[in-house]
Amino acid sequence: MNDMPSHDLDWYEASARQRVNGLLDADSFVEFIGPTERAVSPHLAQFGLTGAFDDGLIAGRGRLAGQAVFVAAQEGRFLGGAFGEVHGAKLVGLLRAAREGAGRGGPKAVLLLLDTGGVRLQEANAGELAISEAIHAIIEARMAGVAVVALIGGRAGAFGGGGIVTACCSRIAISRHGRTSVSGPEVIETNKGVEEFDSKDRALVWRITGGRTRALLGGADLYVEGHVGGFRQAALSLIGNPPTFSLETLAAEQKRLADRLERFGDCRDAPEIWRKAGLPDPDRISEIEDATFLAIPQLQAVRHDAR
Repeated sequence: MNDMPSHDLDWYEASARQRVNGLLDADSFVEFIGPTERAVSPHLAQFGLTGAFDDGLIAGRGRLAGQAVFVAAQEGRFLGGAFGEVHGAKLVGLLRAAREGAGRGGPKAVLLLLDTGGVRLQEANAGELAISEAIHAIIEARMAGVAVVALIGGRAGAFGGGGIVTACCSRIAISRHGRTSVSGPEVIETNKGVEEFDSKDRALVWRITGGRTRALLGGADLYVEGHVGGFRQAALSLIGNPPTFSLETLAAEQKRLADRLERFGDCRDAPEIWRKAGLPDPDRISEIEDATFLAIPQLQAVRHDAR
């Protein structure tokens, strides 16, 4: 594939640069600390790993339907999009710049094109610190009135610290191929055994952590068809009127999670949840076409509540 912008590109198959180019207005993207500056990881060579000149994260500014935005896109095909020292520093710097520009002609929103398995084992401490700093920077940006929108639909999903970063955002859009959770399938299997979670069972992984489950349970604000144009429209609809970062917002979210746990806490798999929720044909929710899924009344109710 080439890197020409196209709203028709499949988000899951596209590279991080293709996603950015297709998401933003044509020729509006200006990259910060691009590949020519050679800001590479100082650690990977010690493990015999080849680095990337952008360290797996593209950051910059551009326009979305004429509105100024910042954008950060992780390349899931480089070390699983995992956080390291330079990778994380670029993201944190972008978020801090957005906060500082709030109310002074800065960006209307920060779009996070997350595609990550979590922290690089080769840079564990630096990666964990980067995620902590990113969470802090997201909260500060939100408190300053900047919308921080997560777009999830890549190969690596958004797991580990990336799952926590996602949950801290103002809004979340996810596609059928999107997956997000704090603990990844392999981590659960390693710690609890294959009987608890078989990470090689792709259907199980998508049922539990996939975009449809997240959207139906309120863990995402919008479910989108998995092409670049769909994510562009989602971003446009989510950057306006973001929820305030207030005690009331946190209390409402805590209540939603407590109610969900009380209602579905004893369920072992997604079809059990859908059956209890009264969804039509619960065993086939993961198989139906997007148009049919989007028409489910319970999904419409969740989307209304998210507003």
